[in-house]
Amino acid sequence: MKSVKKGFDFTLMVAGESGLGKSTLVNSLFLTDLYKDRKLLNAEERINQTVEITKHTVDIEEKGVKLKLTIVDTPGFGDAVNNNECWRPITDYTDQQFEQYFRDESGLNRKNILDNRVHCCLYFIPPFGHGLRPVDVEFMKALHEKVNIIPLISKADCLTPSEVKKLKDRVRDEIEHFGIKVYQFPECDSDEEEEFKQMDKELKECTPFAVIGSNTVVEARGQRFRGRLYPWGIVEVENQSHCDFVKLRNMLIRSHMHDLKDVTCDVHYENYRAHCIQEMTSKLAQDNHTDSPLPILPLPTPDVETEKLIKMKDEELKRMQEMLEKMQQQMHEKDQ
Repeated sequence: MKSVKKGFDFTLMVAGESGLGKSTLVNSLFLTDLYKDRKLLNAEERINQTVEITKHTVDIEEKGVKLKLTIVDTPGFGDAVNNNECWRPITDYTDQQFEQYFRDESGLNRKNILDNRVHCCLYFIPPFGHGLRPVDVEFMKALHEKVNIIPLISKADCLTPSEVKKLKDRVRDEIEHFGIKVYQFPECDSDEEEEFKQMDKELKECTPFAVIGSNTVVEARGQRFRGRLYPWGIVEVENQSHCDFVKLRNMLIRSHMHDLKDVTCDVHYENYRAHCIQEMTSKLAQDNHTDSPLPILPLPTPDVETEKLIKMKDEELKRMQEMLEKMQQQMHEKDQ
């Protein structure tokens, strides 16, 4: 109950090349304008732009529950002529957040740790084309062990319903073929309500989500709604027969936010943490290794400064050893 009053933190990353409607979709999902100060680049500037990481934070409230949402954007991704390893700044960023959390968790003030780990990445796939491009495959494979990836087919209003279905099937097949681990919806408990089971079934069947975003309110048939006006008709963002926007929003904000956070903590972060502990163990084993093939020579008497440095090093090693033992004990308790 305390955590409900306090609210929740959630970090959402958006990635994909420019022009796929990332900013518009984020604004549509959370009814906000996070990009009002953004400078639009021309084609030449986009080609020469390097991948950046930008953060926007907004407070929203859903049914009395406060949510502090951080959007991590990746402008410049996939826009260059040579996109070789363009995902590197993004994987570096996710690792940095894990490292910071690991340091804070190992420190003294563990009660008030700020969680900046990326809980979910919405990856935008272009609607034009025949499935995944090499850059899509490389990006998702570089990130799938670190973040919950949810692939989206962007600007779905460019496609007919049959084209959307065909592209979804193709993307699903290619994700399986290339061994990409996207976010897996958890299995429903047998005692879940039928309504939730049905919703969960529909979510699983409609991935990857085909989405449309719009910041424009359109008026038609005496109603006002967010959508896009075309010569051939109107596309409604929140009409479930037009796109999967509502399903995506419900999944992110209502039904699966906790699971996304749990998987981040229990799977992705634990893998990182285990790797860190393994590296620390190896380093300590090397530092404590005393066997030497060389004859031991008498050392000169150390001066005061050298003694102080040796003492500090010993204390640091002792602290690391204690921290390591504590972490191993915690992992052992968690496994039991």
